Amino acid sequence: MTRAQSPMRDMTVGNPFRLIVGFVIPMLLGTLFQQFYSMVDTMIVGRYLGVNALAAVGSTGAINFMINGFVIGVCSGFAIPVSQQFGAKDYKNMRHFVAGLIWLSVIFAAVLTVAVSLLTRPILVMMQTPADILEDASLYILIIFLGIPTTFLYNTTASVSRAIGDSRTPVLFLILASLINIVLDFLSIRVFGCGVEGPAIATVVSQAVSGALCFFYMKKNFPILAFEKGEMKPEEDKLVILCKMAIPMGLQYSITAIGSVILQSAVNSLGSTAVAAMTTGQRIGMFFCCVFDALGGTMATYCGQNAGAGKMDHLVDGVRAATLIGCVYAVGSFAALYFFGDVLPLLFVDAAEAEVIKGAHTFLVCNSMFYIPLCFVNVWRFSIQGMGFSGFAVLAGVCEMIARTFIGFAMVPLFGYTAACFASPIAWLAADAFLIPAFYHCVAKLRLLIRQKEEQKRAFVLRHAAARA
Repeated sequence: MTRAQSPMRDMTVGNPFRLIVGFVIPMLLGTLFQQFYSMVDTMIVGRYLGVNALAAVGSTGAINFMINGFVIGVCSGFAIPVSQQFGAKDYKNMRHFVAGLIWLSVIFAAVLTVAVSLLTRPILVMMQTPADILEDASLYILIIFLGIPTTFLYNTTASVSRAIGDSRTPVLFLILASLINIVLDFLSIRVFGCGVEGPAIATVVSQAVSGALCFFYMKKNFPILAFEKGEMKPEEDKLVILCKMAIPMGLQYSITAIGSVILQSAVNSLGSTAVAAMTTGQRIGMFFCCVFDALGGTMATYCGQNAGAGKMDHLVDGVRAATLIGCVYAVGSFAALYFFGDVLPLLFVDAAEAEVIKGAHTFLVCNSMFYIPLCFVNVWRFSIQGMGFSGFAVLAGVCEMIARTFIGFAMVPLFGYTAACFASPIAWLAADAFLIPAFYHCVAKLRLLIRQKEEQKRAFVLRHAAARA
């Protein structure tokens, strides 16, 4: 494959707005399809297995996000040193980082799969999952967690691919996986008579297919990633750097999700109808939030490459462009959900489920009013991570956790379901209060580090010239 044909993209040169739009569109398509098959999962479960099964799958959402979110965060963190070395054009060092992340992914996947599979049911019981949905919830999430290695496989390969500027390839295989998942969902329930275990198995199988295809495509088409002799050997310093980047990003998701788990426990105490309503609202809301997710993933790569290349003005211009895109979209999506948020739940439940539909609409309106703060959370947090300051992501996650915990413990018992609908907006505002000043601090610190490196390089050249003279 020639360089002109290569899907790899150098994001350190060119108009930031165009670079971001060009990169984000494939990512958005992938995220949309990912949410689409998640919605289809929910639609098929709700339509063919009933509201209780829908509530069972929905009740696992917080713990699912806590664990799989950790995996996604870790894999995204692994890719940051790769994108920085790619931006710096140091391809040999880049391959050493790729080798390290392969070793660490295998270890993390094995440990995490065993640990969470043993703890799943006790956590669901502790979350006050209603007795009438506990068995289905336990079965569904156990199968999902047994598929953690496939989650690592896809997210690791996709993150590396995006780190070197290719946001298109992972999307193509994710679309294929989405279609496989939808077909398997329908077959497992309507043909083979499965319960909630059918969609769970379909999710794991489709993830395995997309991850394997992405791996073999990269191996064949990206010679820049072909290991030379000795490069697959793990290097301690590279493993340490990878862990410093990856673990905070993983913890960011998990710490955020702890608040979601506490909030979910509070919602569970309101009964199966409230759980079904919030599940429906969340599935629709996640679909509308795909743009923010895609912008966040784009900015991690964009800022990683530009930080590696030392192009801070280009980096800041890109963050401003991405923020503008997100804010304009936020206004449009609020209008859509305000006027049509009571119609979309009919995709998931029968029109007779009036309480579920009303609750889902309330959730969607309350959340979409605050999509501009959500835009800042995604764009600025991932930009900070791309610059290499993953620790700040953890602190932002702590802010979100505290906000959701407060709502779950203090407000839901007093004000019920409506209070739960405002939990995420309050969490986003809390995170922004930390992230906005943190971003400017990180930019200033990175500018200083770049100047120091340039001065050291000039001093080295002068000393070398003096020695030769």
